[in-house]
Amino acid sequence: MRCLALPPHLVSARSDGPGAWGAALCFRSRPFGHALASQLIVVRGLLWSIGCIQPAALFSAPTQGQSGLALAPRLPDSGLPASECLSASGLPGGNVPPCGPEAFDGAGGGLLGRSPRPRQRPYNMALLGGRNDSALGEQEMDANSALMELDKGLRSGKIGEQCEAVVRFPSLFEKYPFPILINSAFLKLADVFRVGNNFLRLCVLKVTQQSEKHLDKILNVDEFVKRAFSVIHSNDPVARAITLRLLGSIACIIPERKNAHHSIRESLDSHDGVEVEAAVFAAAKFAAQSRDFAAGICNKIGEMIQGLATPVELKIHLIPIFQHMHHDAAMATAARQLLTELAMAYPALRVLLVTLHTATQLAAAALLDIPQQIQLLLKYMHSDPRHAIKRLALQDLNLLAKKAPHVWGLQEVQALCTIVADTPYDGVHLGAMAVLGTLSGTVIAQHWFLQGGAKVALAPLQELARLAQSCCQHDRLVLAACGASTLTNLLVAAQGADIGVLELDVVCALESLIIASSMEQSEGASRTLKMVLQSVVRLCAGLPHLGQRLLASLLAQMQAEPGEAACTQLCQALVQVSDRTPALVHGMLPELLEMYRKASRSTERGPLLVVLASAIFMANQKVQSMDVKRIIVEPLDNTCGWTVYRIARQASRMGSHEVAAAIYANLRAHVASEHLYFWLNGLQELAQGEQALMNLSGEPPANCLSCLAEALVRCQRGMASLTAASTPQNPLNFQCEYAKLRIDTLQVFSQLFATCNSLRSNPPPAIAAALALGATSDLDSCSRIAGQMKRCIEEYQGLVRRYCDLYQSAFDADPGSLRNIKLHQQSCLLIIYIIETLILNQDTGSIGDCVDGGLRQVGSEAERSLLTAFQQSLQEVQNVQHKYPPASYQCVSCLARAATMVLQVPLCLPRFFFQKLQSTSIKLALSPAPRLPNEPITIQSSQLLALKVEGVIQLAGRRGLFRQVQTVRLVVTASTQARPSTNNGKVAESTFPEQSQEVAPHNDYFSTHFLLAFPGSGASTVTVEASVVDGDGAVWRTGPRSMMLVRSLDDSYTQGQGSQTQAGGPSGRTQPPAQTRAIPGPSTSTSVGYGRF
Repeated sequence: MRCLALPPHLVSARSDGPGAWGAALCFRSRPFGHALASQLIVVRGLLWSIGCIQPAALFSAPTQGQSGLALAPRLPDSGLPASECLSASGLPGGNVPPCGPEAFDGAGGGLLGRSPRPRQRPYNMALLGGRNDSALGEQEMDANSALMELDKGLRSGKIGEQCEAVVRFPSLFEKYPFPILINSAFLKLADVFRVGNNFLRLCVLKVTQQSEKHLDKILNVDEFVKRAFSVIHSNDPVARAITLRLLGSIACIIPERKNAHHSIRESLDSHDGVEVEAAVFAAAKFAAQSRDFAAGICNKIGEMIQGLATPVELKIHLIPIFQHMHHDAAMATAARQLLTELAMAYPALRVLLVTLHTATQLAAAALLDIPQQIQLLLKYMHSDPRHAIKRLALQDLNLLAKKAPHVWGLQEVQALCTIVADTPYDGVHLGAMAVLGTLSGTVIAQHWFLQGGAKVALAPLQELARLAQSCCQHDRLVLAACGASTLTNLLVAAQGADIGVLELDVVCALESLIIASSMEQSEGASRTLKMVLQSVVRLCAGLPHLGQRLLASLLAQMQAEPGEAACTQLCQALVQVSDRTPALVHGMLPELLEMYRKASRSTERGPLLVVLASAIFMANQKVQSMDVKRIIVEPLDNTCGWTVYRIARQASRMGSHEVAAAIYANLRAHVASEHLYFWLNGLQELAQGEQALMNLSGEPPANCLSCLAEALVRCQRGMASLTAASTPQNPLNFQCEYAKLRIDTLQVFSQLFATCNSLRSNPPPAIAAALALGATSDLDSCSRIAGQMKRCIEEYQGLVRRYCDLYQSAFDADPGSLRNIKLHQQSCLLIIYIIETLILNQDTGSIGDCVDGGLRQVGSEAERSLLTAFQQSLQEVQNVQHKYPPASYQCVSCLARAATMVLQVPLCLPRFFFQKLQSTSIKLALSPAPRLPNEPITIQSSQLLALKVEGVIQLAGRRGLFRQVQTVRLVVTASTQARPSTNNGKVAESTFPEQSQEVAPHNDYFSTHFLLAFPGSGASTVTVEASVVDGDGAVWRTGPRSMMLVRSLDDSYTQGQGSQTQAGGPSGRTQPPAQTRAIPGPSTSTSVGYGRF
């Protein structure tokens, strides 16, 4: 084959790093570029058809500003170009707070691999990272303009421009996922599919498969299918094959189309291999969607498999169709019976592997015959000597153990233990222990111990424990780790039951595995160490009395200086264990500081430094050593800035504000953006403000107000810097509101201390006691302080409401951040309770009602410290309440001491202040839409306005990590400003009753309608506010809020305008008002404006 050489002035090559499949070609000469692009697309199609390049290489969208075809590389596991996937934010398509997600972030972060390891990136890009679409070269345009631009490419006579337009449709659907646009776009693609060549049809097929979640938004399904289905009658078998794959890809919207069913059945008998493979693909898709098709095709597929004329390869492709035949019990039973007969009739290796796996998938989907499938797999495990069959049986058993552990009995466990004991192969041992480990880690293990009161019932479990204990002594580390994991699960689930294994044996096994796996420098040893450390964390959580010894083992192994990766994992496990039992790590501070000194000498140990610093901050929360700041800050001058920032962030999250302020002060001079500078400066000011509160002592001194004044000044500066750090891409709404709430909280505490001091500096007059004798309440003797305390209560109640609003707006926050907000809310409720009890002498219920019982299960030392302060304050209130009269000096002193104890607990910034691990946002579109942005919608007062609300939920990060969107609640309110009826010039404003609906999104899209009445004439403002309802029924005020202007006219005014228009003739025509959709009255066409998105 001759190679085509391009001159240097026509081609510019770009390297995209390892893994890229080629270079991007940018053609500067447009006529020559388009011609050559067409040839290259055909060549790439041929290369893809023979497997030389990846399919993703065919469908890369060009970048803006290139006149020809730009073939940008795409990552294998995503549909995004590599340039988009490697954005600074780390969350494609979403805005993140000042730090991207990472593998470990202190006590609340990443449990030993629960989060993937982050890639290294410059810290000045990641602090306020956020994707900016304009930076990618795409001009912002509305949906209609974008669709017209792509339609122009589809109508081009050059195949390169047509393919370029086709492959850009998925990005258009993601940006504007609304039915009107998607329906129009798919109809255009259907026309291209009908009249284009096979390569264009293949492009349309790939676009359809990439846009599967938008298929149900096609309004004219019949027309779309009619245009595409006409190709099925072509004489070209490749065209028919592509059409069959297209029909299979849209089976979710046409499951009961009989013509499609007939075409698939006919194509299964074709003599062309490509068409038959496409028919098999379409049959599997339709069988999963249509009960009638699955019932009708079952016998035909069975006949083809049993027929002698059917090739073996085709049989292997036909058998997996049976896994979709689970629409009813009779169909699933018939399919399983046929699969069982096939397994007996065709014992060949490849056929038997596919048959057994299909039977397992069918049983797991239908939830029928799972025990029979387990027995069948155990039978092949015992009788079939082939290793591939045993390996597949173990994989399927593990799948059924995860899918339905409740159907497993002790007989199956004992049978699996017997098979493991009789086989000499390590692979079978490993697979069987994986299955047993999965079962022992589920709720069924506790059920076994609950129902196994007699020793006869516990015999299988004791046998399993002995088998796991013997595996712990195996020379193969991964098998020993599986045995230790199973043994740990059994020991935790037993809860004191006799399983024949001592706790000391399990601890010794884990210690041996920690030493053995941490000293090896290999990928397999790293995975084994991760598994062992997960077992250590589970064992310490289930049996806390074993934590001291295991922590000592972890620390000793860290001091042995294993590899950096192993030491990082060991330190992560140490932090995880000590977070649940913080008292165990307090005595390890000197050892941790020495390890930090040694690790800081190497510039390549960034992750290890962060984890060690987290452990030091956790150990220093009670000790408060003066050497921590010096040891932490001094070695950071030659360290990567991103690592330094992560250490400072950990200090802020764990209450070490003195260390955090010093690091932020040094770091803010090394960033390249003023927004990043203001962000770091704001964090520094907040840390210094919190550090000023540490000067408060136990007995409220005279300098309480001075300490609060200094803290307020610092926090106000920090708030101003955070506001300056906000950008349109990263508005920092949560951060600013959280800081504002902290400032207002300190201000109210300052007001409370001033009120308490006023009783000392300005006591009641001498005649107050005499006045109180004739009154009904003791508060009359000190009415002034009672009034001031009531005003303090109002301020605290306002803070409680604002904390509640902040809580409801943090839909994407992690549970620890939500607990942090709720604890601060509870601190305000505590002060309200003490004031009402000791000062106002009101009956406010029991003492423990002000602390939410749901907060007693906390996860960090800071939360425990705050709850301890709550309990101590309540105990002191209980002691003072019945000894002294209300509003006495003793009661006021008790109130001041309680407020001081609350303020003495260091503020720990929540994780959501720095990281957003999931991102959820809603975009709304209202129709009818005005022609101009500020133009009102005109409607007659006798008509109803039909308001259509459409929305799309945009998700980024780890979808559904903490909570998912169940429904979207839409609230519509309207306020009208009527024309004044008198000459006083005042405008009467009236508000109509609000309307609300809850809409369940489908594929992240929702829509609904509202009917609004405007009986009076005048200008009205319609507001639509969206809220999210999660799976637990909790309402989250995530927004957004959209508004539109409506002008209602009287019928007399409309008739007068009509008569003037008729009298004026053609020259007196007036500009028609904006189009509306009104009921009753003739329906008018509605123009939906998507340009606001």
